[in-house]
Amino acid sequence: MSRQSHRLPEGGLVERSRALRFTFDGRALTGHPGDTLASALLANGVHLTGRGFK
Repeated sequence: MSRQSHRLPEGGLVERSRALRFTFDGRALTGHPGDTLASALLANGVHLTGRGFK
């Protein structure tokens, strides 16, 4: 299983031939040109980025 098990293998405007590295919440992650931050986080299995309590 790849590190990005939540990523679709094809489609969209994501250039899967190139990888971009970034950090989020102290974790090193990988995205691709054309990803939004949200799509890159979801592809890396990050589903919760914050909570709001009322």
